[in-house]
Amino acid sequence: MDAFSTLDIARSGVGFSRYWLDTIAHNMANVHTVNPAGEEPFRQRLVVAREIAGGPFAPNGSGVEVGDLVEDDGDPARLYDPTSPLADAQGYVTQPLVDLSGQMTDLILANRTYQLNLRTIETAREAYQSALRIGQR
Repeated sequence: MDAFSTLDIARSGVGFSRYWLDTIAHNMANVHTVNPAGEEPFRQRLVVAREIAGGPFAPNGSGVEVGDLVEDDGDPARLYDPTSPLADAQGYVTQPLVDLSGQMTDLILANRTYQLNLRTIETAREAYQSALRIGQR
């Protein structure tokens, strides 16, 4: 592990968390998006993390990156509303597939992950600055 790998690992965590937060925001913004009959409903996207493989200086890993972005493949709810212009021939409106409570939980986790990685960067920076000041006295 080199002297600045802590900063690199935490920086990768910040980048991943930012992407995760953006994806959650996109999902939550579309919680009420209903598409016309015959079109695929909105499906929440889920971020999959992947470890950045370690190198000679970080054999246990060098951070995290976005490994994949997958859409929820569950069955969306169908609401009977024959008066809706978005209803199909049977009068059903296909609802978007977004688990709002799950997204809120992920939002808390992503936010904390973002904050903790920033704190790691701040702590490492302070430690490096303290090390540089040792020879100044």
